[in-house]
Amino acid sequence: MKTILTCIISLTCLFTFAQNTIDYPSKDGLRITADLYEVSKSDTFIILFHQAGWSRGEYKETAPKLNALGYTCLAVDQRSGGGVNDITNQTNKQAKKAGKSTGFIDAFQDIEATIDYVKKTYKPKKIIIWGSSYSSSLVLKYAGDNPDSIDAVLSFSPGEYFGKDNFIKNSASKIKVPTFITSAQGEKKSWSAINDAIATKTKTTYLPKTSGNHGSRALWNKFSDSEGYWTAVKSFLNDL
Repeated sequence: MKTILTCIISLTCLFTFAQNTIDYPSKDGLRITADLYEVSKSDTFIILFHQAGWSRGEYKETAPKLNALGYTCLAVDQRSGGGVNDITNQTNKQAKKAGKSTGFIDAFQDIEATIDYVKKTYKPKKIIIWGSSYSSSLVLKYAGDNPDSIDAVLSFSPGEYFGKDNFIKNSASKIKVPTFITSAQGEKKSWSAINDAIATKTKTTYLPKTSGNHGSRALWNKFSDSEGYWTAVKSFLNDL
């Protein structure tokens, strides 16, 4: 596997950053491909799930910035996807080769398996799950269905994308951990009812004053309003 090592030095080498492409089994045995952005001395894992039609490449720019904040990250290829930023979704490629379904809900087992894998393999003190578009809904579902399993959720542009009434809202009502929901300015109506269903007081939302962007790409440098999103994300993470 490809490995990139970087040492940031002041008087001594305090932190080492390593990037590796890894794979592990989903619940049905399909191999999941993911990029591990590891920070030495980090006790918190952020697991990053991409939006529809894309790949782990959605976090090519974002994950190193989260590393710089002290978080180890795992950017995951779910079976429902394609490619972005010159990175092909290998899980999706293997699923198609195996004749497996690659719809949005089919990817939920990849989210479940990834969280189990991180817990068993790395044993972090805290696990934060982060989704974009369809996967931002699925991480909220996971948090509600498994209320004591993770420590926080960040959701970029969630909605009821699955053709079932209140599918995400019903699970969200059982969430116990802190949540962060954001989106483009015009997307609030897609997630307001979901957010209202979350009973915890430790829930945060952010909407830009600009039109904003859909999903986690809102954090990319190419967008002039990305700093507002970053400020909100950093504030949420700092409060955990």
